[in-house]
Amino acid sequence: MASPLAIPGVPLNHDNPLLDFSGLPRFDEIQPEHVQPAIDALVTEAETALALAGHAPVGWDSIVTPLEDATERLGRAWNQVGHLNAVVNTPALREAYNAALPEVTRFYSRLGQDQALYAQYRALADQADALGLDALQRRVVAHGLRDFRLGGAALDDAERARFSEIQQALAKLSSEFSEHVLDATDAFALYVEDAAELDGLPDDVLAAARAAAQRDGRSGWKLTLQMPCYLPVQTYATNRALRERLYRAYGLRASESGPAALDNGPLITRILALRAEQARLLGHANYAELSLTTKMAAMPDAVLTFLRDLAARARPHAQRDRDELETFAREALGLATLEPWDIAFASDRLRQSRYAYSAQEVKRYFTVDRVLAGLFEVIESLYGLRVQPDQAPVWHEDARFYRLVDRDGALVGQFYLDLYAREGKRGGAWMDDCRNRRATAEGMQTPLVYLVCNFGRGGDGRPATLSHGEVITLFHEMGHGLHQLLTRVDALLIAGINGVEWDAVELPSQFMENFCWEWDRVQAMTAHVDTGEPLPRDLFDRMLAARNFQSGLQTLRQVEFALFDMLLHAGFDPMHDDVLSLLERVRDEVAVNRTPAWHRFPHQFSHIFAGGYAAGYYSYKWAEVLSADAYAAFEEAPERLADTGARFRKEVLSRGGSRDAIENFRAFRGRDPDIAALLRHSGM
Repeated sequence: MASPLAIPGVPLNHDNPLLDFSGLPRFDEIQPEHVQPAIDALVTEAETALALAGHAPVGWDSIVTPLEDATERLGRAWNQVGHLNAVVNTPALREAYNAALPEVTRFYSRLGQDQALYAQYRALADQADALGLDALQRRVVAHGLRDFRLGGAALDDAERARFSEIQQALAKLSSEFSEHVLDATDAFALYVEDAAELDGLPDDVLAAARAAAQRDGRSGWKLTLQMPCYLPVQTYATNRALRERLYRAYGLRASESGPAALDNGPLITRILALRAEQARLLGHANYAELSLTTKMAAMPDAVLTFLRDLAARARPHAQRDRDELETFAREALGLATLEPWDIAFASDRLRQSRYAYSAQEVKRYFTVDRVLAGLFEVIESLYGLRVQPDQAPVWHEDARFYRLVDRDGALVGQFYLDLYAREGKRGGAWMDDCRNRRATAEGMQTPLVYLVCNFGRGGDGRPATLSHGEVITLFHEMGHGLHQLLTRVDALLIAGINGVEWDAVELPSQFMENFCWEWDRVQAMTAHVDTGEPLPRDLFDRMLAARNFQSGLQTLRQVEFALFDMLLHAGFDPMHDDVLSLLERVRDEVAVNRTPAWHRFPHQFSHIFAGGYAAGYYSYKWAEVLSADAYAAFEEAPERLADTGARFRKEVLSRGGSRDAIENFRAFRGRDPDIAALLRHSGM
């Protein structure tokens, strides 16, 4: 193994895996006690590089390169710590993460406000011709200047100090918000002794629940709020009281109904107030305006118009969906009133009645390894790349590791895959960057990413199976991963998804979802868990017929979340108005399925309070327009799949943030995006 990083004048523990950048991260060796020494050393190195860059002769190699070297090492080490905190959270690791967080936040705040470096970047821009900067370097400088302005560099001394305080406070509050949701989710357990109470639950869910109870030294079955347990209870349990009990527990997580220490209500108010103040300091009327400075959408009004137009188109379909569900629940299930904890259950029964198939029946065909083989085949057919098993230290036995190679066997990139839900792991699914593509003195650094999901395991010695929705989730996250892995941009700041407008980031991920609906693809990725037989064509046809089942309701649900998010950050005053009241007004405007007033959805809305989607949740629907239209190019010329895939890779996936997302789209499609493909795919 090569020697770890050496920083002149800074004593290092050479056994600290967070300071070794010679190869792949040593995840199996990282301990909480490694965090603070590594971060201290790396922040010291980065501060030294920052000071030198601020007084160096004006030039790319004297300013940008050495500073990127230092900050990238800090970013990579901190990313590893943050990743572990999300996937194998322990009290000791959380303590180490939170202890180092202020130091990291302070450094990046200083970096974004450094007056000497800001002047150097302005000089780079002014002297770009004389310095011979190429197009990518000019783009990096332009993004850097924008980020300086967004980081408060143009403010006066007092305002910069306050802006930095806000950044540090928001980092701490976001971390606490996420921790509260995780802890509240993991804290719930319902032990059931009578099998009759669990009628309707699939065998794999029952096996997992029994195993969970046994691990706790209990008999019977353990039900939790983790998605592989919670969602099947809502969808399949015939016990209505059981569905209601878990629904209430799930809906009240991290609220005033539980331990005060886990209540996210006060955090929401504080986060919104600080974001509003941050926006005002930078000269924006509200945080939504500030957020949109790095997105395709120009102003909040444009987003609100888009969302309300989509809601108007979807509402008649959603109302029809709701009316049909109420009628079916009353006549076929004997439910005089359709409560929120009945919706998933009644919807599944209606789907079975109308299309003669159940999601659980389909799930038996999607065994994990067969799905992965099918996913990797899609990648090969589209881009001529092969996915191969690889070896690397990992953080948990669940984690797998792969390499992506071209036709000649040359390495393109590598990725980790962590599929299964467990205690101490953040819910949801995501892709994150571990190491980005970059040209270095030693050669080209290849990308390395994490793909994380929260699926259920197999039970009783049988392989894990995925619902079709979970297959779509896996393809979605792989789409994000390919956006990062297939970049051909060598400049760190605009490689992969870096520098890409946030409302275009979902384009590659949602694009990949479409291949989960192609018969040849689906047949190849299925093998019944008991018989090994592929999915029958008639069953697939019934799935296809049901593809847009309740699409109106699903669209309005996403619009509800996005509209709430945008209004929350566009002029809402958290000190004088009530967040829950705003949510009810949004529901008055667009919702057909109403969530109970006691439900505390905002307290769990990690996308906007602990993720990167503040005033940006609309991007899922915005990018869906782009992705549906992009996929239509493949539908229009199925005989030229490889050629279209090569063009999509060249004009969209490989470009990173090297040019505007709308230019990428136009280069691929030859025109501006059209909403028609989305409406057609959605049956609207």
